[in-house]
Amino acid sequence: MSSSFEMQASLRSDLGKAHTRRLRNTGMVPAVVYGDGSEPTAITMVHDDLIHNLEHEAFYSHILSIEIDGNKEDVVLKDLQRHPAKARVMHADFQRINSKKEIKMSIPLHFINDESAPGVTLGGVLNRLMSNLEISCLASQLPEYIEVDLAEMELGESIRLSQLTLPEGVSITVLARGEDHDQAVVTLQKSRVSKADEEEEESETDSESEAEE
Repeated sequence: MSSSFEMQASLRSDLGKAHTRRLRNTGMVPAVVYGDGSEPTAITMVHDDLIHNLEHEAFYSHILSIEIDGNKEDVVLKDLQRHPAKARVMHADFQRINSKKEIKMSIPLHFINDESAPGVTLGGVLNRLMSNLEISCLASQLPEYIEVDLAEMELGESIRLSQLTLPEGVSITVLARGEDHDQAVVTLQKSRVSKADEEEEESETDSESEAEE
C-alpha cells in the first residue's frame, strides 16, 4: 500500500513535563517515532493537522509519511492518548516501517450485503462480534480494511475468522495460536418473532380455517 497521508513534524529535545504542557497550550502535540532498530525520536506535530487526519478511517491502517525537519519516515500509527473529556490528542506513537519485515496492525472490518442476507430477510438479527482484526503482513500488502460478506448467511449461521477472505500475503495473527482461537466474527440469530415464524403461524391459521369450512 502506498502512502497517501503526509505530515510535518519537528524534532523535540526538551522532554520535561512543563515543556510538554507549553507545547499543548500552543496547539502542538508531542509524539514519538520508534522501531526498526533505531533509537526513538521525540517529535512535535500540529494538533489540528493530526486531528484532521484522524477523521479518516484509512489513517489508522495506512502507511503514513512524516517529514521530520526535512527527513522523511514511513510509519504506521500504533497508539493515541486522548484527553478524557476534550476532543484533544495528548500524545501519539508511530512505528517505523521496514519493507522487508512483517508488521502487525489492527484493521477495521467492513460488513457487506447484510440487508440481502437470506436470514435477515426472514427477520433474523445480526450480531457483529468484532469491529477490528489484528493481521500480519508486509507493509506493501497492508489492506485498509477486511470485508465480511454476509450475502449467503442463513438463520442460525455464523462466520468465523478462518472463513474470511484475506488479501494475498495477509494472515490473522490469532489463528496462529490454534483452532481453539477460531472465533466467530458475526452470527445471525432468530429474533423473538421472525418472519419465518409469522409465515408458519399464518399457514397454520389458514389450514385451521380451511378445516373449519
